[in-house]
Amino acid sequence: MRTSSLFEQAQEFLQLYYSESNLDGFGKRLDQVQVEILQTGTYRLTEKELSYGAKLAWRNSNRCMGRLFWKTLKVRDRRTLSTVEEVFADAMAHLKSATQGGKIRSTLSVYASADEADAGFRILNKQLIRFAGYMLPNGEILGDPDAVAFTSYCRSLGWEGKQTAFDVLPLVIQREGELARWFAVPEDQVLRVNLVHPDYSWFQELKLQWYAVPVISDMRLEIGGISFPCAPFNGWYMLTEIAARNLGDEQRYNMLPVIAKKMNLDQRQVKTLWKDKAMLVLQEAVLYSFQAQGVTLVDHHTASEQFLEFCKQEEAKGRSVQADWAWIVPPAAGSTLGVFHQEWENQILSPNFHYQPASWKQDKASKAPNFAAGKCPFSNN
Repeated sequence: MRTSSLFEQAQEFLQLYYSESNLDGFGKRLDQVQVEILQTGTYRLTEKELSYGAKLAWRNSNRCMGRLFWKTLKVRDRRTLSTVEEVFADAMAHLKSATQGGKIRSTLSVYASADEADAGFRILNKQLIRFAGYMLPNGEILGDPDAVAFTSYCRSLGWEGKQTAFDVLPLVIQREGELARWFAVPEDQVLRVNLVHPDYSWFQELKLQWYAVPVISDMRLEIGGISFPCAPFNGWYMLTEIAARNLGDEQRYNMLPVIAKKMNLDQRQVKTLWKDKAMLVLQEAVLYSFQAQGVTLVDHHTASEQFLEFCKQEEAKGRSVQADWAWIVPPAAGSTLGVFHQEWENQILSPNFHYQPASWKQDKASKAPNFAAGKCPFSNN
């Protein structure tokens, strides 16, 4: 049953790859894959197939607004790496290559597939760079509240941070069948942006900052029926991801009340629109600071225009764009954005990226998780 299904998935992907790339030899390649699956139960993608499949996964990502640039994705084939030390060193190389001093380049690194015996890896962090969160004795949280549980897990492994609001978590890597291990991320690998405001000198007193490159590291990449549980990838930040969500959300850094107080806004009633005013100032600070430091960042208005251009290009190719409206429309500016007034089907296509169970939440005494398992990030389940 598995072999038949895998061959069908391989056939579907290879047919798409050969067709879109205007290549000859599809029949011969399909025969090779069929023989390989019959003999081994799986097959190995060529480097070019892997590269194109990864780009298609980005093109098919229903929740991503930045898909206009899917063809420019840099794909690093690292399937031959066999130790957690090698994976960590290579993840740092990915980070350096993607950062480029602030000129962020969309990059994806692929490590061993889930079907390769004793070779599967997982990076347990949500992102290669993420700030820690500490629960203080008085019940308050220092740092990122979203990271409190994972920070506690890292400390259980032996890591200790500096107890600041912006401590970079260690990278936790697990090889199939082995215990997870943590590695400290060198500070010189992390490009930080200190946030200031062009008009309010008091803003720098808040000592806010954010990291430049968002490298998603805990999702599973699927291409032609082959799962890659360790395939970190990045684009660049959209303004609202940092200002409206990471720093603005009540369940994250919750900076809006702090900024509103600095602005002497009336917070006694929401109808004074103090949140809106504070949010605008926070967005101005993030946008200004990234631009001043020469770090790639896209505002939500430009991102909306880019996504609509992506839709236009896809339609010209005869392809229907699949998108999750609730994720495509940014959490600020609403109806002023072109994407707000559009509708899309939300079918999940292959290749694609999928969520995986957070294995670090499982009983530490249990066996290593099934790395191939996962659920689609674009479903409602």
